[in-house]
Amino acid sequence: MTGMSRFTGKALTENAHIAQSIGDILTTPIGTRLIRRHYGSLLPELIDQPLNDETRLKLMSATVDAITRWEPRVRIQAVDSLSTDAGRLTLKITAARVRDGQSVELEVRT
Repeated sequence: MTGMSRFTGKALTENAHIAQSIGDILTTPIGTRLIRRHYGSLLPELIDQPLNDETRLKLMSATVDAITRWEPRVRIQAVDSLSTDAGRLTLKITAARVRDGQSVELEVRT
């Protein structure tokens, strides 16, 4: 067991725990955690802006910045925006685990 699901309390594999952690980082607005005021990302702030090329670049940059800062188990290789449905953005993130270099691919909905 590497981690625990925050929804069910069941054991998670390392990749599933990384995906859960990244999802939490990206969906937490900066300044909302009492103990860690800098924890989170700018994605919640950017999600309501017009989805043009400039905003997509800001979203990808904010994603890489937040994951690099708060998830030391992975190194980001690529971030792509897949789709926007009903005001929600789906990001495809490709990373490599630091420990063994294994590739991790995940999708995060904001």
